[in-house]
Amino acid sequence: MAAHLKKRVYEEFSKVSQQVTLEELPAKKLRLTKPSKSAALHIDLCKATSPTDALQYLLRFTRRPVEAESVEGGRAHTAQESDNSVRLKIASLLGLLSKTQGFAPDCVVDDAINTLSSEKSHQVLAQLLDTLLIIGTQLPDKIAVIQRLIDVACKHLSSTYFGVRNKCLQLLGCLGTVDKPLSKETDAGPGAQTSPVRDAQSVISDYFQDQDPRVRTAAIKATLQLHERGMKIQQTIYNQACKLLSDDYEQVRSAAVQMVWFLSQLYPESIVPIPSSNEEIRLSASCETGSMHQVSPHFLEQTLDKKLMKRTAHERAKELYASGEFSSGRRWADDAPKERVDTSGVNLIDSGACGAFVHGLEDEMYEVRIAAVEALCSLAQSSTSFAEKCLDFLVDMFNDEIEEVRLQSIHVLRQIFSHITLREDQLDTVLAVLEDSSRDICEALHELLCFTNVSTKDCIQLALVELLKNLTKYPTDRSSVWKCLKFLGARHPTLVLPIVPELLSTHPYFDTPEPDMDDPAYIAVLVLVFNAAKSCPTMPALFSDHTFRHYAYLRDSLSQMVPHLRLPGRKQTAGSGLEASGVGSGSLESAQNFLQDSLVRVSALQNLETPGAQDLLEFTIRDLQRLGELQTELAGSADFCATYLHCQLLLAKALQEKLWTMAVPLCLKQNAKVSTAARQILDETYKLEFLYSGLETQQIATIHNIRLQAKALQLILTARSKPGVDRVLGVCEKFLQEVESFQRLFMTELPRFQDSFVEKLLELLPSLTSVKPLDLVKILQTTLRQSRFIHLKLPEQIHRASATIIEPTGESDNPLKFTSGLVVALDIDATLEHVQDPQTTVRVQVLYPDGQSHIIHPKPGDFRTPGPGRVRLITQVYLSHSAWTEACQIEVRLLLAYSSSSSKQSASKPAWNESMGGLPTSESCIESTIHLSKPVKVFIMPKPARR
Repeated sequence: MAAHLKKRVYEEFSKVSQQVTLEELPAKKLRLTKPSKSAALHIDLCKATSPTDALQYLLRFTRRPVEAESVEGGRAHTAQESDNSVRLKIASLLGLLSKTQGFAPDCVVDDAINTLSSEKSHQVLAQLLDTLLIIGTQLPDKIAVIQRLIDVACKHLSSTYFGVRNKCLQLLGCLGTVDKPLSKETDAGPGAQTSPVRDAQSVISDYFQDQDPRVRTAAIKATLQLHERGMKIQQTIYNQACKLLSDDYEQVRSAAVQMVWFLSQLYPESIVPIPSSNEEIRLSASCETGSMHQVSPHFLEQTLDKKLMKRTAHERAKELYASGEFSSGRRWADDAPKERVDTSGVNLIDSGACGAFVHGLEDEMYEVRIAAVEALCSLAQSSTSFAEKCLDFLVDMFNDEIEEVRLQSIHVLRQIFSHITLREDQLDTVLAVLEDSSRDICEALHELLCFTNVSTKDCIQLALVELLKNLTKYPTDRSSVWKCLKFLGARHPTLVLPIVPELLSTHPYFDTPEPDMDDPAYIAVLVLVFNAAKSCPTMPALFSDHTFRHYAYLRDSLSQMVPHLRLPGRKQTAGSGLEASGVGSGSLESAQNFLQDSLVRVSALQNLETPGAQDLLEFTIRDLQRLGELQTELAGSADFCATYLHCQLLLAKALQEKLWTMAVPLCLKQNAKVSTAARQILDETYKLEFLYSGLETQQIATIHNIRLQAKALQLILTARSKPGVDRVLGVCEKFLQEVESFQRLFMTELPRFQDSFVEKLLELLPSLTSVKPLDLVKILQTTLRQSRFIHLKLPEQIHRASATIIEPTGESDNPLKFTSGLVVALDIDATLEHVQDPQTTVRVQVLYPDGQSHIIHPKPGDFRTPGPGRVRLITQVYLSHSAWTEACQIEVRLLLAYSSSSSKQSASKPAWNESMGGLPTSESCIESTIHLSKPVKVFIMPKPARR
């Protein structure tokens, strides 16, 4: 009984307690707050037991990632540390923090300046001044702070440590002004009298004569820094800079040369005296070698001749006129000079300028010879007469003993090809380089011959003979040799015409045997002749019947090497509408007009669901693809447009499928078809963005717009095929993040996307973040069907990245044998065209018969640049596999790696500390690859190991 009463009392008490709790106690409101991020910047050095521990704390603090919200300010307490290295590191960290976004640098100015007054260590003083320089560059609008920093720099210019004086001069160069005077008590330099009004430039110039060469160099660089900031350097600096040209230290002389060059650009017409002479010349004649674009041709030509300049013919004639009649010979020595003339007094320029380039080209240091070659190139590009006179010197450098010098000479001659024409003896010297064992040299020379002008028909024959020898010695270079002869014939049709019967082995009366079309040398001759015949209408009359047949064959098999010719009396092959409209005739202008007309015709479409719209897209895509095959100059633009229109066509067909009006179990086939189309659209958009160069922001934004449509289509298919809120929620959040990213990256391009898919989404974006996933799917489905077709506007030039594997050729039937479990090296030789950053993005893929795939990243040293836009890849890949019963083929191809999370418009966020800036990019960020070349098949045979 007692137990029962006790139970009743406990139940009543519990009931009353619950009522009091529910009625009297108010509900607690929870508020989620982010933890304070300022703790990330807090570091307590009091815990350090030694300076080494303190440095370890600071180093860990440097590597710690810091966000902008946690750096509102800071305090400097370097004076409390007794160890110099710790105070030095703290001062360095203050400079790094000052460059962090969100940090207020002005809050540490007072502490840093106060620390300077009590600091005894010269190294710490220099680091504190460097920190003040960083703070000053971050606060360009704070005039009072800038003036305080300038005063501090002037005060410490009298330091005995060169590093402190260097930092003070650097601070004056970066923050000082020319129009505003410095304070009276701080503007005196070493040995200079105190002046009430002096600007930063005059104070810096006092240190041109400092006892330490490092300070003299810093003074010159500080003056140049003033010039780079838009402040005009005073002309009086010229005499001081000229004196520094004879300084004992190389770094001072190098900086002085830059100073003289800047002054020559500022005051090109100023008259300056010539050393060891009473003559005066324009200042532009004494500027840095290689940049003398305003110097007279007569002065430039003197740099190619070691002999001193004598008096001009006009001066000698004037003296002869003043002397009266010519000597009759009747009186002894009546024509003798009346006074002794010193040869050093009649030269117009100092002897050091005479033959300056000749001395440079003959210098024992190959770096000097390379610099002289580059300087000649810079001057020759702006002066045709000088280019003709320096041609012999540049051609002679082809015989230099150093490969780098020979290679640079070839590149230089390639840059000035429009100003020069090679004689036969010069061409003979150039062609002798084809015997060089270096592949880089041969590739560069092939590139040079494509743009070379020659003077006679004998030069054409000489070039053809040497290139055919090179083709026989290196059969893998046939495409490069054919390219050389293609441009050589197109540039010299009148020189090729007289030697056509000899080249084709024709006779006016007798039939000659028909050459073998499988001979690469005969194809090379035909490429030369056919490209010359394009600009010479009388040349086809010299062709034989089999030459016309060979032309038709090469026109189909090597259309990029053989142009379209209008042959008289010959029936033209029936072609497509492109060739009928003149595009196939080789006219670049007609091809450009056809491309623009095709885009205008498509731009008239507003909705791709209208009858006939998709048929028009298909015909336009076919024409653009054919245009890219006929006109190599427009291949990139035509392929880009065709790929973009193909994406729009796939999207339009996917939105017209029956699955949108039927239940999911009844349209599984259509669902898979649309899913494949969405995946294909995504792949094509990545090709559009990363495989083509020359794109502008407008084109990249258009690509991202259709990519968002494809991802929206995938999201809808995911919601239909996989019911459940949890599965769709994550995909919806990721999609909305990509829409926000589009708005952030392409804010300036949004006015061009009226009535487009992305514009409609951005209008609904504030409300989309709070709707349910299924409602978002319905909105996306409606928006996709109502979106307007976005027209494409092409930039001036688009290039498609491509690659051609030269070696292995894939024609050998002999298997490459090796022992299973070991490796064998396979040589890869490929040419890359218009590939951006190939050292980072190019990969080699090896696909084995059993489905295994290996992707190899070539070394940076395997890439060479023989010409603009072209890269040569020469590397080795190592193959290994288990034993096979018979030989099988593997596929080797080149890939272009890219990251779908990055864009050409997105810039990487800089880190607040610079210690991680030099680390290489992680391979994990590369998400996918694009095929860059056609596959090449190679026979291999792994043999079992012997026991």
